[in-house]
Amino acid sequence: MPYIYINIILAFVISLIGTLIYRSHLISSLLCLEGMILSLFTLNALLSLNINFALSTIVPLILLVFAACEAAVGLALLIIISNTYGLDYVQNLNLLQC
Repeated sequence: MPYIYINIILAFVISLIGTLIYRSHLISSLLCLEGMILSLFTLNALLSLNINFALSTIVPLILLVFAACEAAVGLALLIIISNTYGLDYVQNLNLLQC
């Protein structure tokens, strides 16, 4: 296994561990989730280049669109919570239930 794949998998694992450790603040969780998505995008892009199959090139683009939507929803949620409560604690998300 080439070293680039090991580095990308290591970046994913570090982001996953960061999500588990820093889950009390929303901005830290969003940054770790973005790191996970970007490492998956890089891994899919490298694998689709090595497969040489024409339809495999669409998978990284779909993942990138998903990452952009996830970032937009996460930042909108962060702005709503910080404007309403003044904090970015994840425990405040339970207060937004209907």
